[in-house]
Amino acid sequence: MKKIIKNTLKSVAGIGLGMSLTMPVYAEEPMTVNVSRITADTANTIAVNAIKACREKGIPISVTVVDRNGIVQVQMRDTIAPPVSLNISEKKAYTAVMFNVKGSQLEGRAKGPLPTLGEGLAFMAGSTPITAGGKMYGAIGVSGAPDGMDDEACAIAGLESVADDLEMQ
Repeated sequence: MKKIIKNTLKSVAGIGLGMSLTMPVYAEEPMTVNVSRITADTANTIAVNAIKACREKGIPISVTVVDRNGIVQVQMRDTIAPPVSLNISEKKAYTAVMFNVKGSQLEGRAKGPLPTLGEGLAFMAGSTPITAGGKMYGAIGVSGAPDGMDDEACAIAGLESVADDLEMQ
């Protein structure tokens, strides 16, 4: 009886060893991830330069810079920008970061089911993602101009004021 048990255990051990040799080997995955973020100073620089770009056109705007999760980092309203523009700029920035595209690229989706799914979305021109060096950092939303493309141009100007430095990160 002991011999049968011993042989059975040897067989089971041999099968287990054989199976382990045929199974693929996976590298151990890290337990954390590194997420790149822009600093508050960088977000502030973007916002200030977006406002300056629209001032040069005579347009008072509000601007919101959000991180990659859509959380506000900086929000500014130029002196005489319409109060409603602050909330709209936040929605534009949030939408741009969630879809990782400029607001002008989302305008066609405003007629579909997406706007009904998420509160806080704005499928209109006036925003741009903050990307550099293959990394997504967040987005900029601008509101206050009579045309969303002017808002978007100012958002892009804000991004361009730090783009070269971000590319070097």
